Amino acid sequence: MLPNRATREPRKVSFLPVPPMSTTESQIEGVVIKSMKRYTDQRGWLIELYRDDELPEGFKPTMGYISVTLPGISRGPHEHVHQTDGFIFLYGKMELHLWESREGKGDRHEVHAVGKDNPVFVTVPPGVIHAYKNVGEEDGMVLNFPDKLYAGWGKKEPVDEIRHEEETGSRYKL
Repeated sequence: MLPNRATREPRKVSFLPVPPMSTTESQIEGVVIKSMKRYTDQRGWLIELYRDDELPEGFKPTMGYISVTLPGISRGPHEHVHQTDGFIFLYGKMELHLWESREGKGDRHEVHAVGKDNPVFVTVPPGVIHAYKNVGEEDGMVLNFPDKLYAGWGKKEPVDEIRHEEETGSRYKL
């Protein structure tokens, strides 16, 4: 219960869940795509970014950052050897590309529409090549909560990233 400013008496606030547009699933082992619930009331809205009790088993974020991607711009494709990314797509109209390339797992390329109209939390395990592109007309915002520190403790270690953006003849194209 929140206090009513005028009377200082408690007032009841109820959040009404707005159902997500569509549930998105991945056929790539280890990739988890979870729709985010938006709760709205007379004040605005709220989305829980993540809860420890709802994260995939073994995934523990160690840092977080926000990136803004301009319309028409992409980030990636790249992959990590040890790091699992925990992306949250909240704003913009984004295409998330995922490629299965791990030995013994076969080949697969998936494209998911994510962002403002379909807010999701996506866990991308090591070895899965990933990229996203802002296909909308407004800035896109992505939050990432990886399970490894960027460049290690004190930023003194090599960055765990294999970039495919500049590879000539790469099959990982957006």
